[in-house]
This record gives sequence, C-alpha cells and structure tokens, in this order.
Amino acid sequence: MSKVGIIDYGGGNLRSLSRAVESLGYAVNLVSKPADMDGLTHLLFPGQGAYGDCLQKLQNRDLVKASLQWIAEDKPFFGICVGYQLLFSGSEEAPEQEGFNVVDGHVVKFRSDTLKVPHMGWNSLQVTDPSHAIWKGLPEDPYFYFVHSYYPVEVEASVQAGSCNYGEDFTACVIRGNLLATQFHPEKSQDNGLRLLKNFLEL
Repeated sequence: MSKVGIIDYGGGNLRSLSRAVESLGYAVNLVSKPADMDGLTHLLFPGQGAYGDCLQKLQNRDLVKASLQWIAEDKPFFGICVGYQLLFSGSEEAPEQEGFNVVDGHVVKFRSDTLKVPHMGWNSLQVTDPSHAIWKGLPEDPYFYFVHSYYPVEVEASVQAGSCNYGEDFTACVIRGNLLATQFHPEKSQDNGLRLLKNFLEL
C-alpha cells in the first residue's frame, strides 16, 4: 500500500488535496521537515501563492534539498501549480531566486491585452502520449482546473506530457520517470483530477 506524503511548508492547498487523496482510500502524512519523508512511497507538493515566498518557506524548513534528493532517486513526486513551476530554473515572479532546476525551462508571466490574467477556470489538456499509464481511464483531451498567472517556456521536449492553450500554447504537464508535475490543480478538477491522482498513487 502506498504511503503518501504532502509537503507542508506553511502554505499551499493542503486541505483540498488531503481530502482528495483521502477520498481515494489513502492516509495522508504531512511533511514539514526532511525526517517526515522517511518511509513514504509517494510525495505531493501543492504549491500555491507567490514563487519566491514558497521557495523561501521551503528553504526555511530544509525541504529544498530533501525534495531534490527525493526527485534524484526517481521516487514518485507530483508537483502542482507553483510546485510545478519550482521545478524549472527560475521565474520572472522572483528573478533573484533560483528554482529547483531539475527540468529545463523557465517561468514567465502571461502578457496579453485581451486575456484575463490570472488564467482561471477549466481548460482542456492536449496529451502528448495518451498510452502512458498516468492517463489511464481519462477521456481524450481531458479538462482540468487552472489558476495561474505564470507558465513555463522553453521546456525540454523529452518531458512535455501535455499542453494547454490560453492565448498561446504552453506546457501544462511534464513527466520524467516517476516525476509528474502539472500547472493545473487535480484536487479541484473533480472526476478527472481524482483519476489522475489515483493513477499517480498507483505508480
């Protein structure tokens, strides 16, 4: 049985993600220090709020190095929203801060005179490889819920797993081994989100 941890850095959407995981029959273990990762099989990172603030809070709890070690060992890791953006080299939102830098690419803000920013609401995901186990049981071009003002660019092609269009196409999901990360919120995406979480927790 999977033993699931959710990173608690003093922010993030802990409650709704915890409820979603628990609804699938899993107990949730909150991770607020590196030792809390001991014995876990799956780790979720529900980033929410400002990039720099999120990164600073992780650093204050010594969770950056521990998370990087987890990812380096290819243990199942699911980064969500800002938890997705932190995987890249950095963000325009906090140019003085260096990201995790485990996936090639950097994060920029939407620039549009016609679109509302933040991008908020339901949008379809164009999946790169529908045969991948993470999409099992999901419809073609599944809809998920987004809330964000920033998105990654120049993402390495080998990890691009799904794209979304909001004025322009952008990479909204990456997969590398047991690393999964999404710009959208699965815990707010009803049946499609729960199915994606279930598939991840069965890795």
